[in-house]
Amino acid sequence: MTDLSKYRNIGIFAHVDAGKTTTTERILKLTGKIHKTGEVHDGESTTDFMEQEAERGITIQSAATTCFWKDHRMNIIDTPGHVDFTVEVYRSLKVLDGGVGVFCGSGGVEPQSETNWRYANESEVARLIFVNKLDRMGADFYRVVDQVKNVLGANPLVMTLPIGIEDDFTGVVDVLSQKAYVWDDSGLPENFEVQDIPADMVEKAAEYREALIESAVELDDDLMMAYMDGEEPSLEDIKRCIREGTRTMHFFPTYCGSAFKNKGVQLVLDAVIDYLPSPTEVDPQPLTDEEGQETGEHAIVSADEPLRALAFKIMDDRFGALTFIRIYSGVMEKGMTVLNSYTGKTERIGRMVEMHADERTELTRAQAGDIIAVVGMKNVQTGHTLCATDAPCTLEPMIFPEPVISIAVAPKDKGSVEKMGIAIGKMVAEDPSFVVETDEDSGETILKGMGELHLDIKVDILKRTYGVELVVGKPQVAYRETITQQVEDSYTHKKQSGGSGQFGKIDYRIKPGEQGSGFKFSSSVVGGNVPKEFWPAVEKGFAAMMENGVLAGFPVLDVEVELYDGAFHAVDSSAIAFEIAAKGAFRQSIPKAGAQLLEPIMKVDVFTPEDHVGDVIGDLNRRRGMISGQEAGATGVRIKGDVPLSEMFGYIGHLRTMTSGRGQFSMEFSHYAPCPANVAEQVIAAEKEKQANK
Repeated sequence: MTDLSKYRNIGIFAHVDAGKTTTTERILKLTGKIHKTGEVHDGESTTDFMEQEAERGITIQSAATTCFWKDHRMNIIDTPGHVDFTVEVYRSLKVLDGGVGVFCGSGGVEPQSETNWRYANESEVARLIFVNKLDRMGADFYRVVDQVKNVLGANPLVMTLPIGIEDDFTGVVDVLSQKAYVWDDSGLPENFEVQDIPADMVEKAAEYREALIESAVELDDDLMMAYMDGEEPSLEDIKRCIREGTRTMHFFPTYCGSAFKNKGVQLVLDAVIDYLPSPTEVDPQPLTDEEGQETGEHAIVSADEPLRALAFKIMDDRFGALTFIRIYSGVMEKGMTVLNSYTGKTERIGRMVEMHADERTELTRAQAGDIIAVVGMKNVQTGHTLCATDAPCTLEPMIFPEPVISIAVAPKDKGSVEKMGIAIGKMVAEDPSFVVETDEDSGETILKGMGELHLDIKVDILKRTYGVELVVGKPQVAYRETITQQVEDSYTHKKQSGGSGQFGKIDYRIKPGEQGSGFKFSSSVVGGNVPKEFWPAVEKGFAAMMENGVLAGFPVLDVEVELYDGAFHAVDSSAIAFEIAAKGAFRQSIPKAGAQLLEPIMKVDVFTPEDHVGDVIGDLNRRRGMISGQEAGATGVRIKGDVPLSEMFGYIGHLRTMTSGRGQFSMEFSHYAPCPANVAEQVIAAEKEKQANK
């Protein structure tokens, strides 16, 4: 049996361009997994193996790889930083036991780092912090530490201090051992010396060491009492306390360095082993019933328990479909039969492989704590639980965000129709935030996603990977509708056409619900005027109509319906009659209830050099943006605001023109808000014209 205490399942996550992939490359080089490091800016890094990733220098898919450091096994997932691909980060965090949050020394805590940090908090993943790129212009380790405290509300435990900064960055001081690690100019990670701390840093290092010990001993009352009596705890005791504090997210050990220049990465690897939890030390995953409610049982991480595993990612590559699986308990062997508790069907485990980005090593068995891939599983999707056939269970499922933008696509030639269908089927299985629908009236294929870049890359993959040339329509915004007033109304459905007729009368109130509440139905009918068995039919009728609003046919949000009276006929009333009555009632009453168009509002974060701040703010105001704040950094200003999605198409081009190519921005969905009347009129007119042309 393998010793689970020597396992570390970790993810590396951060904002775009903070250096996650470069850090992963250095870790693989140091652990002997690769012999030549590939650089992101040359499009040659190991974990960015998609053509689109190499070209754009960004990570799109989370890649899994396994390596060894000081006889510990590390399963590492390098996640994307771009906001359009946060679903990759989210599902990776679900299956990890620990993480390394990478922050750029000059950029600091950027918007995407905040989102990822929030996801990690929700998934309760213990983390280390690595402040990277300290050799860059404007880098400032202490400023980033302050931002971690103030922006993320986290408690950084400083473990290393930088020696020199920007071009003079030569190494780090290990606060705990009070030794300096200094690298030479060769750029090789192994070329460093352990020296005494530079004279001008002795006082600072001692100060930080005292703060570190004070934070650590807080986790052990006996040690704390002894420390207050002037007795210094042993190194083992301090490390044990830091490990406990990291596991419980009491604080986050913080390191610094430059992955690109190979400085400081070894200390991070040591910290992964010393402080991040093994699979057995993490609170076990809760099990849920079919409705997703927790049952109170947990998947205890042990090879002796029945098999419980979560499929967290599906990827199609040149060898066929790969299903990435995290095994929580039990053992999985080649050839065994497992149950998919979501579909209720069994699957046979064919080839099992250990992944190193897009290369693989064949396995015959894997056990609790492992992250592996299985080749050729037919009906397994992201979030499905695989378990022993005699011990069915469901692990906590994943929840994915709703898409906010759509485009219509059609293949350029008739021959590609079938090819496109197969390709899109594979892509939807891989990415749960990518939704595809067919417009029944026009026969168009509608692709929906998290942002322009997301859909741009999907179209690119269809073209290059699957050879499907597409005609792409203009991006469409996912508008919604709601109501603003309460209405009390009555509706009778009756139909007589020989034989038994149909009859259903309902008296009801329709009112606006709370934001985000969706559709709520209640009945306060007394005395049996509408018999209880017909209430579900009334609810079903109203719920079905929520899909298409009366203004322009967009889905309706946040409506409460209360059925308070009505009438029925002993012979002619049926469930179907009441369902039709509810549908008629919806059409009749929604226009009276002050129907209103809602548009998606995006949380936008723009970075611009100081001399262009006025232009950027003026431009965002013209786009109907509400500026919520701005923050000056060393190299420029970050402007935050809420802007309607419909005004943000093609924004990156404008921003680059305004800022001479130096501006950057990111945005993510925030909420729905009412559309101004003039905008609503245009949208409704355009939709009606579209319907008329069909």
